[in-house]
Parts: sequence; C-alpha cells; structure tokens
Amino acid sequence: LHLFLMTQQYGSAILGSSCNVSSIFQRYMITREEINGLSTCTDMYFSLPLSSESEVTTSYSSRAMSEVAVPEMMMPTPAVPAACQVEKTVPGPGMGDFSYVGIDAILEQMRRKAMKQGFELNIMVVGQSGLGKSTLMNTLFKSKVSRKSVQATSQEKIPKTIHIKSVSHDIEEKGVRMKLTVIDTPGFGDQINNENCWQPIMKFINAQYEQYLQEEININRKKRIPDSRVHCCIYFIPPTGHCLRPLDVEFMRRLSKVVNIVPVIAKADTLTLEERDFFKQKIREELRANGIDVYPQKEFDEDAEDRMINDKIREMIPFAVVGSDQEYQVNGRRLLGRKTKWGTIEVENIAHCEFAYLRDLLIRTHMENIKDITSSIHYEVYRVRRLNENNTAVAHANGLPQHHMTSHEM
Repeated sequence: LHLFLMTQQYGSAILGSSCNVSSIFQRYMITREEINGLSTCTDMYFSLPLSSESEVTTSYSSRAMSEVAVPEMMMPTPAVPAACQVEKTVPGPGMGDFSYVGIDAILEQMRRKAMKQGFELNIMVVGQSGLGKSTLMNTLFKSKVSRKSVQATSQEKIPKTIHIKSVSHDIEEKGVRMKLTVIDTPGFGDQINNENCWQPIMKFINAQYEQYLQEEININRKKRIPDSRVHCCIYFIPPTGHCLRPLDVEFMRRLSKVVNIVPVIAKADTLTLEERDFFKQKIREELRANGIDVYPQKEFDEDAEDRMINDKIREMIPFAVVGSDQEYQVNGRRLLGRKTKWGTIEVENIAHCEFAYLRDLLIRTHMENIKDITSSIHYEVYRVRRLNENNTAVAHANGLPQHHMTSHEM
C-alpha cells in the first residue's frame, strides 16, 4: 500500500523513468479497477509536497515489493479527515450489558397506559343521618364531592324509604386522572321499623354486577367496559361507646359477602381516648363472634408481607375518624380541623383521630387491591351464580333430567 501511495504521488521520481506503474501492480495481482479505487482513497489521505530528487533514495528490484525502501520522512502518519471519521455510538440503557433484555421497560409501558386511561373508584357510604358521611367524603378528597355538596337543598327531609343516589366527579392530581363516584344511601336506619332496610342497598350492588355482566357477555363488547361496580362500602357506626346495634350486625353480616366493607366510628371526637379504645375492642369482638369479615379479609392475603401489613390494619379496625372541610391556621400551618373552645382537633393528626389511616387505606396503599378483590372475588361469585341460573333455566326448557342438571351445574 505504501508503494502504491508513493507511486501515485511521485510516479517515476521514486521508481525511475523506466518503471511502469501498471506492470508493478500486475505482478502483485492488483487490477486497474482496484488501483483506481485505491487512488480515490489516497487523494483523501495524502497531500505531500514533492521534494527534490536528491532527497529521495530508491532501491528497487523486481524480486519483491519488500525491497523498495522509502525514507521515513516520506511516510508521515496519515491524519483521518473529518469526512472519513466514524461517529461513536453512545450506549443506551442496557447496551453495555450483554445479558440485558429490557423486561423492566414493561413498568414504564404500564404507567403510560394507565395515565392515558385514567382510574375509576366507586365508594358507597352507609349510615343513619347526622353521622357526617358527606363531610368525611369531602375531607377524604379535599373537595366538594359528596351528594349534598353538589345537590344542596335548603332543608333536606329524611326520606321514608331508602333512595340510592350517586354523584360522579373527574379528579386530577399531578397529571393522574380518576373518575370518582360517591354513592349515598339517605334514609338508611332512620325509620322506627328498620326491618330489611339493607335490601335496597343489596339490590343496587347486584344491579351493578348484572350491568357489568351483560356488557361482558355481549358478542360485540366495548373495548373498555364502564365499571359501575361498588368497590368499597364505608359503614358509619354511631359513637355510642357501648356495642354494635342489631341493625349494624345484620347489615355488615349480609353485605360483607357481596362488597368490601370498611367500618368507621363516626364523630370519634365525642369519645374520650379510653372510651374509644374500649368501643373499638368491643366492636372487633362482635365482628368475630358473628363471622363478619370486613376489609382487608384475612383469607385474601397473598403472602407473608401482605399478611403482616394487613394484620396491623385489622388491629385498628374500626377506624375512629373525624371529618371536617374547614381550614384553620395553627402555628403557621394550614390544616383541616374542628375548632372548639378547648383547642383545634386536627383531622390529619394521628394523635387526634385515625382519619389518616383510613385515607391511606382507601387511596394511597390499598385502592387497587380493593378493586381487584371486587373484580376477582365478589363479582366472580355473582357471575358464576348467574351463569348457573341461566344454565339451569335452559336445562328445564330442554326437558333434561334432574341429575343431568346437577351434574352440569357442578
């Protein structure tokens, strides 16, 4: 290559007047096409001034190319021009690791998809009038989300029967969108005779399951089925300080089989700390005695870590809460609370009440788990029962024997 470069630049000045460049490269099996191709590269690599013939010493022999001697001053180290420089590739994530596949990118894909779709949460509040259901919902989301806040009336009369009313809101925080639906049950427990007062609530919950089931079994289903199923029911217990009423026991015993129930002691600031602890302990004993399994259910703990976290929550149930949507300034801090002549009850201070634990459970730590249990447990039980009923009806219509129907249901 050095021989070729020098001959292209200096020709016979190096090899002598009798030297033919083509004959030299024919001897070494180099074609003219290769010579022309190489000459293009040499024009880019070398541009040396021609020295006088006295400065060039040649020793050429036809025996071998190695016999050609060129002074070192004639062969400077070529500088690569900018046009021929190869740009270095900056390694991306995992490019330096040969074993990297990129499975961890799934988390980012799921995050982007969830941010586009948004989230849904349907909460039902149940309790007799005057226990602060609307105020607590406004406190949970720090906005006017309760039914009374949206559909305010001058004086709302206590209805003679239970009317299920729901209000939906689109909430956004730091780019995360959520459709919140608050379902109120005015009239529950307010009558002299409260027999079977839970039936309208049970009927409403099952109606939402049925609506979702019908959308699911359609031949042409929607890409995303609207979810109106009740994910959580907050049950408000009056702060009597003694024990649960028969109505409380019967409602939670029946409804705990179809929905996630989170019991709370309403207006807990009316109890002393000793009364509150005694009342909470008494309620836990009655729940166990009546076989009432409130959220988080022990049988749905997935592993030891979940069991340890949920055991701490189960020890605090029912949550003694205080609700307030009034802001106050205390020691230069803005906070939600209830102001009395003895001081200010801070809603989010765990030394004053357990509202912060309830908020964390419903929103910050267990919201997705609550929705998963609704979908995979409560709704699934309803779906299996309804499909079995349909199969039984079809079997009766076709005149199948009873043992065939039993076998089919099993």
